[in-house]
Amino acid sequence: MPNTRTSPYRSSLARLARRTALALVGGAVLAGLVGVPAASARDAPAKAPSAGGLPAGFEDCPALPAGADPARWRCEVHTAAPRLIMGTVTVTLAPITMTHAEGPLPDGTPGQVWGAMHTTPTAVPGGLTGRAPAGRGPLALTLLPEYGGRSDFYTGRFTLRFRLLSPLLPRTCAVGADTPVDFEMKRSGPSRWISTDPPVIEFSAYDDAFTAPAAEDCGPLTSPLNRRLGLPAPAGNLLSYDASYTFRTYDQLSIR
Repeated sequence: MPNTRTSPYRSSLARLARRTALALVGGAVLAGLVGVPAASARDAPAKAPSAGGLPAGFEDCPALPAGADPARWRCEVHTAAPRLIMGTVTVTLAPITMTHAEGPLPDGTPGQVWGAMHTTPTAVPGGLTGRAPAGRGPLALTLLPEYGGRSDFYTGRFTLRFRLLSPLLPRTCAVGADTPVDFEMKRSGPSRWISTDPPVIEFSAYDDAFTAPAAEDCGPLTSPLNRRLGLPAPAGNLLSYDASYTFRTYDQLSIR
């Protein structure tokens, strides 16, 4: 005999879905509920050719610290399509591009300046219920990584938060909303030069020891959503990061 019992989680989703069905009629309403944060000029996709004569791909290179030598500082742009296991979620994230600058400060100590991060949402298989069909319906769920505010590319440490986007979730809903997820990447092997002109280097890194916190600020679905995603998850998580990057020194760029 099939099990006909309905879990409290699916019941709550079903009730909320019925209550919001009328609100989801019409493209204008759907656009208002999609939950994607408004894009800022800083987070807009890069375009080529770029303003100010910068080479394509280097539009997000940040300004140098006062007194830094442009010939000894380089802007690095790296791209990866990471594989993420977090709680019960296993996805290959949409490509992520990060830009930062590094070089010696006037006192000789290593310095870094953050530039920007760009990516797009990745669909979570099964949506909000774990069994929802793929698509853009009310039970769809996507994951959008966002820069968490801290990075150290000398040591491989950076923070991310993961925005959870769905028509039934508020825009504030995120894993790491208050305290972003802290990653400490370890190299899987040596870097490999693919090209010297332009410079292109490939590397692989991973973190299998990070702690995934519970989703926060998700409204009435916060608790059932965390049960669905298996969060918080103190262990068993993985960020696998196969990336390539290029760079230019600042004396080759029209930025100081």
